[in-house]
Amino acid sequence: MTKTGFGRWSVVLSLTVGVLGYAACGNDESLGAVATNTGNGGSSGTGGSAGTGGAGGSSPDGGPLLEADCDPIGNFCGFPFPSNVYVRDDPSGKNPSGKRVQFGAATLPKTGGTTPISPELFYGLDGFSPASAPMTYLPGATATGLPTPLQIASTLGNTSPTILLDAESGELVPHWIDVDQNAKADDQRSVMMHPAVLLENKRRYIVAFRRIVDAAGTAIPAPPAFAALRDGTESTEPSVASRRSSYADIFAKLAAAGVDKADLQIAWDFTTGSRESITGPIIAVRDAALAAVGSDGPEFTLKSVTENPNPEILRRLVITMKAPLFLESATYTGGGPVPALELDATGKPVQNGTMDVDVLIQVPNSVATAGKHGLLQNGHGLFGSKEEGQNGYLAKMANGYHWITLAVDLFGFAEGDIGLAAEGLTTRPEVLPGFFARQIQGHVNQLVAMRLMMGRVARDGIKLESGAFGLDPAWIDGTLRAYRGDSQGGIMGGTYMAISTDVTRGLLGEPGTPYSVLLNRSKDSVVYNGLLRDTYKDDRNVQILWSLIQLHWDRTEPSGFVPFINRNMLPGTPQHEVLLHDALGDHQVTTLGAHIVARAVGAKLLKSNDAAKPVVRDVFGLEQAATPLSGGSAIVEWDFNLAPEPLTNTPPSDGCDPHDRVRVLTPAYQQQNEFFRTGTFKWFCNGLCNCDSANEELGCPESFASQCM
Repeated sequence: MTKTGFGRWSVVLSLTVGVLGYAACGNDESLGAVATNTGNGGSSGTGGSAGTGGAGGSSPDGGPLLEADCDPIGNFCGFPFPSNVYVRDDPSGKNPSGKRVQFGAATLPKTGGTTPISPELFYGLDGFSPASAPMTYLPGATATGLPTPLQIASTLGNTSPTILLDAESGELVPHWIDVDQNAKADDQRSVMMHPAVLLENKRRYIVAFRRIVDAAGTAIPAPPAFAALRDGTESTEPSVASRRSSYADIFAKLAAAGVDKADLQIAWDFTTGSRESITGPIIAVRDAALAAVGSDGPEFTLKSVTENPNPEILRRLVITMKAPLFLESATYTGGGPVPALELDATGKPVQNGTMDVDVLIQVPNSVATAGKHGLLQNGHGLFGSKEEGQNGYLAKMANGYHWITLAVDLFGFAEGDIGLAAEGLTTRPEVLPGFFARQIQGHVNQLVAMRLMMGRVARDGIKLESGAFGLDPAWIDGTLRAYRGDSQGGIMGGTYMAISTDVTRGLLGEPGTPYSVLLNRSKDSVVYNGLLRDTYKDDRNVQILWSLIQLHWDRTEPSGFVPFINRNMLPGTPQHEVLLHDALGDHQVTTLGAHIVARAVGAKLLKSNDAAKPVVRDVFGLEQAATPLSGGSAIVEWDFNLAPEPLTNTPPSDGCDPHDRVRVLTPAYQQQNEFFRTGTFKWFCNGLCNCDSANEELGCPESFASQCM
């Protein structure tokens, strides 16, 4: 079975080993066996000199909060993360909030145990991720008494052992805690706080941990520097004096929320990036691209024609469009210059010619009898391609429900980008911002492909060399447009549905955000975490790395965009609505990520038509609603009779992986089609949407036979 979802991470990492010559299990002379990174650990955490301009935010007198590269309250260099000690005034004047993220020269994990990741990679960011998972290291910490994903509501009370406080509103933010179970050694387990909602932009938050105990049930002592800040005692640590005023404010705000400082083991603050900083680049490129192609969309040429490629499809066309290019180069050679957006003197993205982008179009047999068809754009799985589903679910959707489908490779996150991703994750972290710059171009390619289809193709059709229509404009209803995607297509579809000006309804299948949460709970984590562990020498570094990557990923993935799908929309962008489908027990994309998206868009948890059991489970923060439901967004959870999902940051493993099974079930087709056409959510399952021996929905046995046997 071809892997179209998160399972392709195995391919990425296999190619990492082969293409880059990286030895995950080599001898002492291999990169995989470089000596332990002593500069990124230890209890003092004060080694290293200050980076350019010094690491750390400013104290009230204008001096740095932290002179050294490593914060002594974190017990490990880089912790606690994220932190305002690493936010400074932006000397360039380019960052929207006037701030920049500025780590020290030796703060960040060391590639191969030798070279710290450069702090300059983050100077263009004016704050931390709105999907940040605040984390630190408390030696010997266990999860005893800490809130799990089933106890999120408990964190809204000030008696919770862990506190996430909005310093502006004074409100507590719901969350759960992971004590890293992906770590191979007990002394490398990060304590991670996962907000159950996306945080506000340009907002200060305060994190506080207390009553965390070791395996014997003994409270873990506070790091000495933090204890001095908390208790007002003397300290020889230089940063204590510079931070007393800052911590007076932190403790005062916690006290106002009913949280006493006496038993705190650690507390700190951080500030999220501005909306403009995160969303501005892609919106600027989108607007310039759509202005360049106009209402017709880009020009194109016919590349190939395949007649009757499967029983559902009359004709498959591949056209090559001239998409506006906003990168310095559309190609990347391993080891070459870092991919980057083409910018003018003011830092604004500008067009740099065009790039050829293939668009795959499927014309179903139903055009002969069913009248005009809508336009349905498909988003492919992780590091996949536009061909996904062309002979399967997408063909069935096209013919059975009267859609002409289109798809492009998500440039920057498609099969051809595996090498770049592997290079950035292992040997050359400086290319990672380029990985995301290419994804900005990829999102724009998707948008101009739809503009082309609804514009010149809907008007003029596509003619074959013979002069006959390969796609007759009489078959197209250019006013009926929708998006659907699964796995990566459902995840990155959250961004598409926040920025599209032409598509306002979409299906997000197996969705979620942020990637730093999803990847921690994917079955493939064993492989890629192992490779990162060999590169960065410590599982605490691995967690820091995922959070660092998230800072750039926000500019392309849903963490930076889904709050603006249907509220507080981005400039020049209409309101959108989405339908979410997730699968309980998914081994690859945790449903916790889908819930974060659902809360961000205000989705209703749809009830079944079975009054005795209307939903599979209650979900924190989601209002339940009966169908039919008109307007708004909604989520449906599909049950495959599997064991409950783990409460730790480990993937489900029970039974057959239900990932990608929902999309081939008849009720799923019916529900999305109704929503696309009318904006109304209806119930098409027989009772709960489940696949078990007592209630086998249409398509369940077939999907089990094809994916599980």
